[in-house]
Amino acid sequence: EKSAPTTVRNYKGWHNLLAASDPLACNSMEFKSNIVTCEWAANKVDDVHKSCPISAKFAPAAGIMDTILDHIGYTPLVRINSIAKDLECDVLVKCEFFNAGGSVKDRIGKRMVDEAIRSGRIKKGDTLIEPTSGNTGIGLALAAAIRGYKMVVTLPEKMSSEKIDVLKALGAEIVRTPDDAAYDSPESHIGVAMRLQKEIPNSHILDQYTNPANPLAHYDGTAEEILLQTGGKVDMLVAGAGTGGTISGIGRKFKEKLPNCEIIGVDPIGSILAQPASLNAEIISYAVEGIGYDFIPAVLDRSVVDSWMKSNDKDSFLMARRLIREEGILCGGSSGSAMSCALQAAKKLKKGQTCVVILPDSVRNYMTKFLKDDWMEEHGFVDPAIAQQQRVNEWWSDHPVSNLKIQQPFTILPSVTCGDAVEILSSQGFDQLPIIDEHNCVLGMVTEGNLLSQIQSGRVHSNDPVTRVIYKHFKQVTLDMTLRDLSRILEHHHYVLVVTTQNVFAAAHKVHAKKSIYGVVTRIDLLQYITSNTNTDKGES
Repeated sequence: EKSAPTTVRNYKGWHNLLAASDPLACNSMEFKSNIVTCEWAANKVDDVHKSCPISAKFAPAAGIMDTILDHIGYTPLVRINSIAKDLECDVLVKCEFFNAGGSVKDRIGKRMVDEAIRSGRIKKGDTLIEPTSGNTGIGLALAAAIRGYKMVVTLPEKMSSEKIDVLKALGAEIVRTPDDAAYDSPESHIGVAMRLQKEIPNSHILDQYTNPANPLAHYDGTAEEILLQTGGKVDMLVAGAGTGGTISGIGRKFKEKLPNCEIIGVDPIGSILAQPASLNAEIISYAVEGIGYDFIPAVLDRSVVDSWMKSNDKDSFLMARRLIREEGILCGGSSGSAMSCALQAAKKLKKGQTCVVILPDSVRNYMTKFLKDDWMEEHGFVDPAIAQQQRVNEWWSDHPVSNLKIQQPFTILPSVTCGDAVEILSSQGFDQLPIIDEHNCVLGMVTEGNLLSQIQSGRVHSNDPVTRVIYKHFKQVTLDMTLRDLSRILEHHHYVLVVTTQNVFAAAHKVHAKKSIYGVVTRIDLLQYITSNTNTDKGES
């Protein structure tokens, strides 16, 4: 089931876009318009991509660089020893976190900005807007800071705080969006970027999802580097797919130069990029950042991918930790996705053959996530026996959440305005409130900090419904959860929602579980329980 060249939203006309007076013609990010059939084919003599000329640039730079942007590209290719010891073939990893901004996305950030400058599309002082999972935003913000542009980044709530901090340090304005918003909804990071582009004068969405500079950065750069570093001897290439620019750019180059090399795409469970479609189960959330989508990005050419493998969160994070511990490679979670799948795929390769794996980014972006034992345990990504050994047992550890003094919470309806929500939070002394529908089902949370930030920035107004600032990235716990597990969650979250489950009969043989709010628990509630009961309960435990 290979994708046809004219598939809607699967734009393949990279060279046509580059030749256009306005390279994108897609500032509105309309995926279903401006579809062009690309004339690329692996056996064509003439290069239809109109690529940048390859030069001695693919040699390690010597001396002084003009800017840090010159330190993008020519990343090291490193042999995997310990982890791949049971395989006959050589396993090499392309360490993209050695790029200036710390990820493979630096390549496309620089290329997209430089192409826009070259075409005259943007001028100094303009504002660049980009919907991203973080790394593209960092790459663009890096280029924008040096080239003289303002930067606005829209990204989902699940993305790490480390990425946010780096983006802010580079001068980018950050706009967070709900994790579960569909790509084509107004609340998604793509939808919000489209709205901001209409509101901000002289602003542009360079759009990694349709911009030909995305795959061409890898067609001209990453792929050529691998060919040079391996002497053209690659039998298998494994790469994760997000926008698809990396695997499409490398894949097209390899189909021209190494037609027998097998290209394997890695797609997380919960995403729909893999083929055949039967590989893709229900669209669900996943914790690994930077790969997978609920739509097919325009720059993704699935025809160059020979086979797809589905990755899962647990294997991805455990493998990333192994790469750090056993190989000293300080990589991110999606690197673990690619490597865990590569180890399975490379079993069929023989001695003397080579598998190359793309490692997109570094552990810098995830210091408070999979690098922390508590985070891994909280999300169920460690062996329970190992987790039990690591636990410190206090007198209160095995007490249930129901022991806490949990007050019946105040809740608000989605029809409440932002202005009224501010007044309610202020008058009642709350930092957050649950938003429920008429059936008492939880829709999300409204927090004082997020509400005030949105109003002060002008993104929402007092008379807007509170659903405009609804926050769906929160934790739910049950009354029988232990305080040990609760304390680990509260190390990373300011509050949790305590819920109870009730079985509701809709008919004689039709029953469904309904969650109701029992209360909101904060860190101070746990501390008050521990301190007020230390003298009495400690001796009994």
